[in-house]
Amino acid sequence: MSETLIVTTTVDAPAAAVFGVLADPNTHHDIDGTGWVREPLDPAPLTSTGQVFRMAMYHDLHPDKHYEMANRVIAVDPDRAIAWEPGWTTAGGELEFGGWTWRYDLEPVDTAQTRVTLTYDWSRAPEAVRANMQFPPFPLEHLDNSLANLARLAKVTATT
Repeated sequence: MSETLIVTTTVDAPAAAVFGVLADPNTHHDIDGTGWVREPLDPAPLTSTGQVFRMAMYHDLHPDKHYEMANRVIAVDPDRAIAWEPGWTTAGGELEFGGWTWRYDLEPVDTAQTRVTLTYDWSRAPEAVRANMQFPPFPLEHLDNSLANLARLAKVTATT
């Protein structure tokens, strides 16, 4: 059984515009296909692996409803790829990651279009995390929604 969800679309914007939207935590709420992402708590652009950016979140089924995710950037290849692994801060103040990742791969089709592949991968989630979280935690349509949202934002970015 696969432990990844993969969706692809072609965006009417150059790869630089698409990457710019993805590398800006301020746009993640607008890209989100689940409705869970709120505002960035660390709004600096994503520029290097190891960088951590926190996002305010909300989910009706989360024990606290409002919560925070600490995301560690695991890939940054401008105009080609960006990825991060979500996690949280433990009661002791340490960062812990759940073993799932978000990855966007960008492939220029031409100067005005980019093929975007979004991969949600939970294959490294340990049993302790799986005991408390169902994978995937959303239907595939949420990823399609996310790419549609990204396409709209990137197109606007490319024309401004």
